[in-house]
Amino acid sequence: MPQVLEHRLLDGRLLLQLLPAAAYSARDPVQWQTLGVALERQRGVHAIDSDRREDFDTWPGTLALTPQGVEVFSESARGGEYLLARWQGEAPLIAGSRRLQCAGHARALALGCEMRRLLLAPVRDELALEQGALAFIGLPQAEASTGVSLPRMGLVLQQIADQYAQPLSLAQLAVTYGHNELRLLRDFRRAVGLTPHAWITEVRLQAARRLLERDDLPLAAVAQDCGFAHQSHLGSALRKAVGMTPRAYRQRFHPR
Repeated sequence: MPQVLEHRLLDGRLLLQLLPAAAYSARDPVQWQTLGVALERQRGVHAIDSDRREDFDTWPGTLALTPQGVEVFSESARGGEYLLARWQGEAPLIAGSRRLQCAGHARALALGCEMRRLLLAPVRDELALEQGALAFIGLPQAEASTGVSLPRMGLVLQQIADQYAQPLSLAQLAVTYGHNELRLLRDFRRAVGLTPHAWITEVRLQAARRLLERDDLPLAAVAQDCGFAHQSHLGSALRKAVGMTPRAYRQRFHPR
């Protein structure tokens, strides 16, 4: 079972959590202000400050800000990797009393991926984590909004999730989206905060990490099964993303 990785900073006032892609049912404590960014697509049901449950479909790059006192219940059969900061400091992250959400937040996604790398590291760099966390919780409030409404982009994300191990072109994705390649590229960046190529690489890395955590397949087979051209291609992509080689990552996270 994947574990939640967490680290306390600033004399315990700030808790960073890297939530894994695993089934969950959870209720956030109302005494914390929380700021989270989805590192993967995640679907399930939630209830925001009420007993009314609604379906949700959170895309990667979605930033969610929840004020202190707003209770959030969330449940998902599969989950999705998620970076969460819980803050008990005096200054509020959010002015107001309602939950805010912003899709396609490139800066939040980049900071989330960087803090994921730091949390996964065998030796954690306290100063780098503090700087990254403060930059994350200091994201401008003006950038929080309801985000973009691009319903057909969900079909593109699903195509990538289903076919990441195969070569995918902008032309193929544009057909699914129903617009030309230029429109797809522009809208994808608005919706996710990354280019389609960068997101496909991220999805392949997520798949490779799970294989390394759970299976003993040869590294070349892991690379092939996840859509990388060869083992060294996987190695360079994983080192860039989490600072470890595939072998080192397996040694650290594969239970034996």
